[in-house]
Amino acid sequence: MRLRRPLTIKRVSCIFILIFYLSACGVSTETKSPVSVFSDKVICLDPGHGGTAATDSYRAGPAGEREEWINLRVALLLRDTLEARGAMVLMTRTADVTVPLEERARLAVDNKADVFLSIHHNATADSSVNFPIIYYHANASENQASVWLARQVGKHLLENMYGNDSLLSIVSDHTIFPKAGTSVLRHTYGIPGVIGEASFFTNPAEEQRLKEKSYNQQEAQAYLEALQAFFSQPHPPVKEKYSRVQIPPFAVLQEAERMRPEALLWLEDYEKGHALFTRHLLDSAYRLLTRSARHFPDSYVAGEAHRLRAEILKQKDSTALAATTFLRVTEYYVHGIKDTAQGKTASQDHE
Repeated sequence: MRLRRPLTIKRVSCIFILIFYLSACGVSTETKSPVSVFSDKVICLDPGHGGTAATDSYRAGPAGEREEWINLRVALLLRDTLEARGAMVLMTRTADVTVPLEERARLAVDNKADVFLSIHHNATADSSVNFPIIYYHANASENQASVWLARQVGKHLLENMYGNDSLLSIVSDHTIFPKAGTSVLRHTYGIPGVIGEASFFTNPAEEQRLKEKSYNQQEAQAYLEALQAFFSQPHPPVKEKYSRVQIPPFAVLQEAERMRPEALLWLEDYEKGHALFTRHLLDSAYRLLTRSARHFPDSYVAGEAHRLRAEILKQKDSTALAATTFLRVTEYYVHGIKDTAQGKTASQDHE
């Protein structure tokens, strides 16, 4: 066994002289760990729902996996990684319990959170559907910071969970709750915030993946990377809500209504409506495009359905209604089928 040579006075003197020489030459002798972008950040994580198994039967996948369980698993994994990087993480729940929506929002507001991130997973009648949807509150032109955050979340969910091989929706929460948007985003307005619906647990294959811890970790990693990108550069402001525009509500299927059989026609209605529009059969096209937008208002085709509806209204000389519909597209749909078709990423417009 090789014995360690003991430190002698002579060796200590040599070490001291070396350190003095390096310091005099401007060479740092301290080991500094890199400063994390999370070190001074307060992040509120909101695992959606909880404690609702007896009341919300539609939040279960074909094999019985419940959304609130998935939400919590992902949020806890994300909490651990954020805290390891120096963030202060506020959790609206850490168990399968019901927490009032107002309390969730109040936790973020009272603690002056830098970001509010609500983690969800989606459901619809069409079991073949699986793509991410990210919601911001109200109007895109006013809630610019949240739109910027939504773009980062969408980008990194695509990279980590879909290998960039998926469509993507980034939409206002007024698309699904037309009168007021979602409670948690409404009551945290002013804080950059989004609801992330990473995938659809009503898709049987996706439901099985969502049961796996490694897959939950992939999702948590996507959110981590999105938050890191968000905090790594200046982001746009959050302006006063409804200071620029107010858009009349457009009635849609909500929550459990999305499981109705007619909701299965969302894509077929859009494709038929688009084909009729190109043939100038405007009345029939308008009816089908309206139905598609009502049945799946946050889908990647919904914004394009509204745009075609606006074009039809314009051609039929309904100028005021056409202008309102065009405004709905601009304010409520910042990423959808046209963006994907043109090869844009979720954050290309701002990078």
